[in-house]
Amino acid sequence: MPTSPTFSGFVQVRGAREHNLKNLSVQLPRDALVVFTGVSGSGKSSLAFGTLYAEAQRRYLESVSPYARRLFHQVGAPDVDAIDGLPPAVALQQQRGTPTARSSVGSVTTLSNLVRMLYSRAGTYPPGQDIVYAEGFSPNTPEGACPNCHGLGRVYEVTEASMVPDPSLTIRERAVAAWPQAWGGQNQRDILVSLGIDVDVPWRELPQETRDWILFSEEQPVVPVYPGLSPEETKRAVRRKLDPDYMGTFSSARRHVLHTFATTESAAMKRRVQAYMISAECPACHGKRLRPEALAVTFAGHDITEFSRLPLKQVAALLRPYVSGQEKGHTQLVERQPEQALAQQHLSGDLVARLNVLLDLGLGYLQLERSTPSLSPGELQRLRLATQLYSNLFGVVYVLDEPSAGLHPADTEALLKALGGLKAAGNSLFVVEHDLDVVRHADWLVDVGPGAGEQGGQILYSGPPEGLRQVQDSSTAEYLFRTVSPETHPPRTPSGWLKLEGVTRHNLKDLSVRFPLGALTCVTGVSGSGKSTLVSQVLAETLAVHYGQPNVLQTTDFLDDEDPSDTPAATTVARLGGDVASLSRLVQVDQRPIGRTPRSNMATYTGLFDHVRKLFAATPLARENGFGPGRFSFNVRGGRCEHCQGEGWVMVELLFLPSVYAPCPVCHGARYNAETLKVQYRGRNVAEVLGMTVDDAWDFFRDDAAVFRSLDTLREVGLGYLRLGQPATELSGGEAQRIKLATELQRAGRGRTLYILDEPTTGLHPADVERLARQLDRLVDAGHTVIAVEHDMQLVVGSDWVIDVGPGAGDEGGQIVAQGTPLEVAQAGGSRTAPYLARALDTAEGAAVRH
Repeated sequence: MPTSPTFSGFVQVRGAREHNLKNLSVQLPRDALVVFTGVSGSGKSSLAFGTLYAEAQRRYLESVSPYARRLFHQVGAPDVDAIDGLPPAVALQQQRGTPTARSSVGSVTTLSNLVRMLYSRAGTYPPGQDIVYAEGFSPNTPEGACPNCHGLGRVYEVTEASMVPDPSLTIRERAVAAWPQAWGGQNQRDILVSLGIDVDVPWRELPQETRDWILFSEEQPVVPVYPGLSPEETKRAVRRKLDPDYMGTFSSARRHVLHTFATTESAAMKRRVQAYMISAECPACHGKRLRPEALAVTFAGHDITEFSRLPLKQVAALLRPYVSGQEKGHTQLVERQPEQALAQQHLSGDLVARLNVLLDLGLGYLQLERSTPSLSPGELQRLRLATQLYSNLFGVVYVLDEPSAGLHPADTEALLKALGGLKAAGNSLFVVEHDLDVVRHADWLVDVGPGAGEQGGQILYSGPPEGLRQVQDSSTAEYLFRTVSPETHPPRTPSGWLKLEGVTRHNLKDLSVRFPLGALTCVTGVSGSGKSTLVSQVLAETLAVHYGQPNVLQTTDFLDDEDPSDTPAATTVARLGGDVASLSRLVQVDQRPIGRTPRSNMATYTGLFDHVRKLFAATPLARENGFGPGRFSFNVRGGRCEHCQGEGWVMVELLFLPSVYAPCPVCHGARYNAETLKVQYRGRNVAEVLGMTVDDAWDFFRDDAAVFRSLDTLREVGLGYLRLGQPATELSGGEAQRIKLATELQRAGRGRTLYILDEPTTGLHPADVERLARQLDRLVDAGHTVIAVEHDMQLVVGSDWVIDVGPGAGDEGGQIVAQGTPLEVAQAGGSRTAPYLARALDTAEGAAVRH
């Protein structure tokens, strides 16, 4: 292929075999926007990240010392014959898992470090106070954290009312609800019997002194326990000093709650005890998390916490006079303290330059203090992109993973402008992407396919975008050039309306809105407009309270440093109205992980592995050896490999090098012991089944109805390329959400359900979006209601009702800008979604005519 004069050269890849890549070779231009396209699972990420970025990182790490090398997360050497002409690379991948609540906008962008330096070097101190160094302005350090609340901003306590919600119950009837359930609680009740406390009178009739001791005592007496004996029999046994069943240690309810909250590693246990805790603002720091010395320092009249709570656009406006030396008192400061004046001007200038990048990316509504877990994937991706934009690197390959994920089309324009800036600075951009607006802006397309998994891994096309039009096997070409007609239908007539009134949270102020029942509704709006707050938080929480489904609430899996008061259980909800009685339950399907460890996977989460294990247990060899279904679980003793305890790999410690993970030398990564692996179902052992993709397993289990139904649903939501045993930790948020959706679709026959989805098209190729839309239509046709927060106009066009929130982000949003059918919203004035929806409708109509 002749070298184009617009490109400085090419990166040559020969013999790439990573994951499903079929020994492919390709050349990619440098100093260009190269977009990798293809259906989900086709192999584009294996080429961009698993091969190109992995090789660039490997080459870089060879140049650093072994000691420094261990500090990097190494992705390993790719399976490729050769790569020539590859510059150094920087990867911007989507965040996996749940970030800690102590992570914030300020820490992700490193702006917080500059702000702390600004306050330390250029802040206004009270007379006589010593300097506070930068670390003293951080609530995450011993030097800065408020000693009363340890930098949390809140203190937690328990009360009699919180731990004993129903004082009419007796202790035997579990009046002390905060004690453990099952044996743990029974043990405490038996101990009280041995101590002579009456457990059969209503709690409110016990003496206050006794109640206080049971709930709040720090004493831990050890007493003989006689389970099964009546109080009278126990009294006699204690008097006679009969041998007890065991000696039990008493622990007050308060001690149990606080100790469990502080030490348990179980998210479920932490959530349970958190329900009995009352959170209040720390009286020492008033929720500002810092020591008094740090809070006494101000800049432009704000202490550092107040400063960090301002929107970024306001921070930039506040700092600009200091950059130009226009602020009040600048001349006197230069004369009196020239060093402080210089630090003030220099640090303010650096902050404003960094903030301008964030403002250009449409993130001016965020605050430095905003916690990372509360950000959408699109917001987090843009924050990390902004850090790279400011770094001004030259001659680097940026490898980006779906940078448009979670972005409204209007925000995608700001993203494209930022990518153009990186390219203009002399960098190369290798972008894995599904968004057609980004694909159209590419200088060069690499289309991988034709299908997913084993059906993919080939280069269908590599060249300028227009050339893809001629490629018959490309799914991307069908949508990019609209030769395929999307499935559309007239908007459905609602069976009723669900009303939500008095919605006040974040930027929503006393909002009222109604949602059609028996319909598919898409809630749209720019990032930060308030749509997720409205749907995924307020609507979901209000309905959860209505149905008594606290497990649906989006409670975070708390870490020790997180704040239970932020959970929906502790927040006010809106007023419900309309035809809510016609709904029977709520199902919320979000993008949180399906598990926190590699032991969780798609097969176990969906329940299909239960059926698979029964099939193996029913084989003649399994019956002959007495193997039940449990034998085929890698999480319990018996069938698993004990050398690696069912992990499949072992950690190898290397002196001065990072620890590496190698396949288990006993089971070679199979996770099971040899006896278990001898059992085969239709010629495959259980490890081989877990190694199958959904597509492969769909063929293999075609004759088993229960397993086949699960697999068929997973394929329909676009997950045919995933392996059954793929660890939960390797799944993106979009994949986790679709697994949850598929699990729900399998049992969607009960009652009239309301499904709430959060950007279900994230990470999907347009062909997979179409399949997902068919599944959602099927739910609605069965009488259910679906409400989705969504940016993809392909899904919005096919919905029955659109609610557009905005018009802008942050304090410029929070209003219902337009609502109605897609056609009605497309014609609405003042809506930033309308022009993109109108274009999508025109495209759909044009394709239908051509079709």
